[in-house]
Amino acid sequence: MTMLPLRELCGYRAGDKGDIANVALFADDDETYELLLREVTPERVKAHFGSMVGGSVTRYEARNVLALNFVMHGALGGGGPRSLRSDNLGKTLGGSLVRLEIDAPAALAGRRRPRPDVSWADEILRG
Repeated sequence: MTMLPLRELCGYRAGDKGDIANVALFADDDETYELLLREVTPERVKAHFGSMVGGSVTRYEARNVLALNFVMHGALGGGGPRSLRSDNLGKTLGGSLVRLEIDAPAALAGRRRPRPDVSWADEILRG
């Protein structure tokens, strides 16, 4: 077993409304989905965010798309213009959640999620 950040195992989407944020994690395969089910619990997500999430965290399972959706109440410092945070949107919490490290089989450590090809930007940056 080895510790891996979620970003090496799954993708994510995030959103927000008022003071509620949601982050959905999407596994690439059944094995990874089962690992996420075991390791990424509502309690663990709440602990990961600490005092940033003042309310409850609920996990919804969507096995048909190999996804877990976490809904976090009291997660945005009051939401929108009420918050004193510099970036109080759900997408920020999504980026933070995929930094959570979980105990994963060593075989998964060798599989890296595909990264987008951004070599096209090299010419722009040189020019």
